[in-house]
Amino acid sequence: MTIENISNTKAFGGWHKQYTHFSTALNCTMRFAIYLPPQAEQQNVPVLYWLSGLTCTDENFMQKAGAQRIAAELGIAIVAPDTSPRGDNVADDKDGAYDFGLGAGFYLNATKPPFDQHYKMYDYVVSELPAIIEAHFPVTNQRSISGHSMGGHGALTIALKNPNLFASVSAFSPICNPMDCPWGIKAFRGYLGDDQQQWQQYDSCELMLNSQQFVPALVDQGSNDNFLDEQLKPHALEKVAQQKGYPLELRMQPGYDHSYYFIATFIEEHLRFHAKYLKIN
Repeated sequence: MTIENISNTKAFGGWHKQYTHFSTALNCTMRFAIYLPPQAEQQNVPVLYWLSGLTCTDENFMQKAGAQRIAAELGIAIVAPDTSPRGDNVADDKDGAYDFGLGAGFYLNATKPPFDQHYKMYDYVVSELPAIIEAHFPVTNQRSISGHSMGGHGALTIALKNPNLFASVSAFSPICNPMDCPWGIKAFRGYLGDDQQQWQQYDSCELMLNSQQFVPALVDQGSNDNFLDEQLKPHALEKVAQQKGYPLELRMQPGYDHSYYFIATFIEEHLRFHAKYLKIN
């Protein structure tokens, strides 16, 4: 697999880099960002995969969250993929809506034409991208995963479906019950069709309810998030976790909204949470 380096920026003794490559899973050229902490010059380091939300790219988290300082201290690499396939031949929402199509891949494998030709973000994040990262960079196979909003949904569902691949999972403002919210219903119907058995494969509440192995999970949710009640529904996930005895810590943070100011406030705690479960020398 050939990757092309397109930017290098030093930060906190490490390096933020961007690369492009052709993705076989997505059938298009993709871009990802990686932050390599200074420890990566001497040894292989574990990786936190970060999944961003609707309308984002690989750049939002890396530029706004302020995660590099703590990642450099802890010796954790951070990898941020784009949020959907891109390109002139990639299908988009016919009305150009922000919550479907380009920028809104929802971290699933689409089965409905024409989106099934490119929208395989689940395969990309679970299989193709980690294989690229582990082949080209000084990292171990120890992985954790985190994300925000649509990306929080992606992080939770991917960890729940792959408990042997991820040591821990965290999320900010995740879409917790997409089968029961407007964003999720629109995406699932558009990408998967009307078969709700397919939808269940990408709903954190359904996956947690049927989970056999547990991954330590941390979720932060702002109480002043304008999407809280209609789209995010964290208490639905909390109810399932209590029923299942799942190791989920849900923290309602008074006064915080859906923005990157919220993420920047608590990202250090999330990185330290993951550091407890990643094998760091």
